[in-house]
Amino acid sequence: MKYGIFIGAAMAALCAADAIACTNFIVGKKASTDGSVMVSYADDSYTRFGFLQHSKRGRHAPGEMRKVIDWGDNTPRGEIPQAEETYNVVGNMNEHQVVIGETTWGGYPELEDTTGNSILDYGSLIYITLERAKTARDAIKLMGELVDKYGYASTGETFSIADKNEAWIMEMIGKGSGERGANWIAVRIPDNAIAAHANEPRIRKVNYKDKENVMYSKDLFKWARKNGYWKGKDEDFSFADAFSDHKVAKRRSCDGRVWSFYRNFATPEEDAQWLKWVKGESDEPLPLYIIPDRKLSRKDVQDRMRDHYEGTELDMTKDLGAGSYKAPVRWAPNRYEVDGETYFQERPTATQQTAWHFVSQSRGDMPDAVGGVLWFGTDDANTSVYMPFYCSMTEVPVELQEGNGDLYNFSPTANFWVNNWVANQAYHKYDLMIDDIRKVQSGLENKFADTIAAKDKELLALYEAGDMDAIEKIVNEEGAAIAKDATDSYNELARYLLVKYMDGKRKKIDENGEFARNKYGKPLSPESPGYSPEWYEMVVKTTGDRYKMERK
Repeated sequence: MKYGIFIGAAMAALCAADAIACTNFIVGKKASTDGSVMVSYADDSYTRFGFLQHSKRGRHAPGEMRKVIDWGDNTPRGEIPQAEETYNVVGNMNEHQVVIGETTWGGYPELEDTTGNSILDYGSLIYITLERAKTARDAIKLMGELVDKYGYASTGETFSIADKNEAWIMEMIGKGSGERGANWIAVRIPDNAIAAHANEPRIRKVNYKDKENVMYSKDLFKWARKNGYWKGKDEDFSFADAFSDHKVAKRRSCDGRVWSFYRNFATPEEDAQWLKWVKGESDEPLPLYIIPDRKLSRKDVQDRMRDHYEGTELDMTKDLGAGSYKAPVRWAPNRYEVDGETYFQERPTATQQTAWHFVSQSRGDMPDAVGGVLWFGTDDANTSVYMPFYCSMTEVPVELQEGNGDLYNFSPTANFWVNNWVANQAYHKYDLMIDDIRKVQSGLENKFADTIAAKDKELLALYEAGDMDAIEKIVNEEGAAIAKDATDSYNELARYLLVKYMDGKRKKIDENGEFARNKYGKPLSPESPGYSPEWYEMVVKTTGDRYKMERK
């Protein structure tokens, strides 16, 4: 395998604590099985509700203003002039198949503008850009222009920016409270490569003369040197090293997710070398991107978003923290102390605090209205369902609308809440329930894949006929049907799990897949699955003979 730019791995202090911490994967069009450019994103936050963001396309009069609301806490940040034309945005994909994801890494705290004078936080920057950009390159340039003009109000951030032709990683951090604007750099990911980032700056030394594949803020080197963040030559400049550190704890919490993505498409030797960096046994950082040993499908990316290091020495189902039912989740906080020593818990890609997640497909062999598909889900990617929505969809299904429930109010018709109902049962009886969940999950996703394949043909025919109104009607109807099917199915699954595993038992199933009864209709006595052998051994080791039965 070949691999490209070597980068530093770092995560800000907020990643080590209980803060927003996300994961992005990127797949170039020649690295995917169907020629699509793919981006994945998990928005991991305990304070966000899982719904589908939507902005309508429109034309705006001179002088019309757009409100800017902080994505983190809904604080009104101000207004900026509205663009003459804005585009339809579904989640984090617009009608031109442009996609933007992000992960936060914080960086040095003095580089955040705390005056309140800067208007654009990273979330509002993403959605304003999606409303205005037709290509990934346009998006990068626009983001730089916007923060120069209106100020950047967030900390260090890495963005995945893609369209139907190419994918980029862009990194940005502010200049502190004394200056408006931001330091930023963007590097194109080769078409035959895959990349990832997870709450760390990823870009180190690159070829700054390669204007086709590298972009950066005009005063980046000068500013970093003037303010003491860089002392080397311009050609050796490392964004990751200039604006963040690379402590082992950060590598483990953040680069662990990058390594676990890469390892599935690499040689055992590369896997072993990268893991050394993650564990602090080597100072050779992970590459910014790699050339995978095979092409990735959409399902490959979705599966990797469900990762907990299974099958590796970091497998989260294998230690005592998994509990008696081998659950690959760990409850916050992620740091704890025993006898004066500090310990950590693994932080995998799939995590319980996810609000929503997606895998996007930007398909260059189709017109935009048909080519862009956002496979969207809410809550934990491991236990929830990816639902496909075309980027030309203009109506958000009821099950995914903002206001259909919230973090304090349960709604049985909200996709987020029924997914949480399923997941939170499984967390406590994971190895018993996960197969039941996988059957429903895979069944729905396979059905949705077949649905999209059939709809592609129908929509392409309508596009050739120039009937855009019919396309919009169909994608809205299909999106509504898919969201309802996924939500209703998980509502039924949640009830099924409650009945099947009630009170520590497991009800028997007959040859037809129904709950077993005797010939008179009475439920059979349930099974007692108990705990794992490892858990019983732990009980004996910690209690000695307290529960030992006397032999007669």
